Amino acid sequence: MRDDPVVVALVTRAVDGDKGAWDELVERYAPLIWGIGRRYRLTPADIDDVGQGVWLRLIEHLPSLREPAALPGWIATTTQRECFRLLRASSRVDPVDPAEQRDAVEPAVAEEEVLRHERRTIVRTAFGQLSQRCQLLLAMITKDPPTPYDEISRQLAMPVGSIGPNRARCLERLRRTPALAGLADDRGGSTTGMGR
Repeated sequence: MRDDPVVVALVTRAVDGDKGAWDELVERYAPLIWGIGRRYRLTPADIDDVGQGVWLRLIEHLPSLREPAALPGWIATTTQRECFRLLRASSRVDPVDPAEQRDAVEPAVAEEEVLRHERRTIVRTAFGQLSQRCQLLLAMITKDPPTPYDEISRQLAMPVGSIGPNRARCLERLRRTPALAGLADDRGGSTTGMGR
């Protein structure tokens, strides 16, 4: 994941002035910024401010980014700095456990957040490669709370007894998508987190 050719290509195109590539970068990494902002207990408006600061800094620094594949880590680090800047500027006195605050700035935490975001992006990409019928079935089953089998049966015109086997086939197809196959290779051949 660290040498993601998609990220490298997007950064290269964005540096060359491709607005579509810039839009894809924003869409791809905005959830990462939001996730980090929520860890700092910022309000949605404050997270928007942090995001604007991150994107402005990226516009300034994108041409000089030495390793395009390192962009997710750069965004995570810059987001943390923007969160601190905003908290210092607003002089908030929110009750925060000092140990928690220390953990928030650990590089390992930022790396973990980046990897979690990248995994989610890969799973979303893989999910998009499934047939529409599989997407609908898996979406209904994973909904919170899950859609009852009789409702799934009615909506998909599928006998209740075949929902489980169809679910298993769809999950197997998901595991075999190129996106998840690459993730399995990165993790030593395991696609943990994908239910059976």
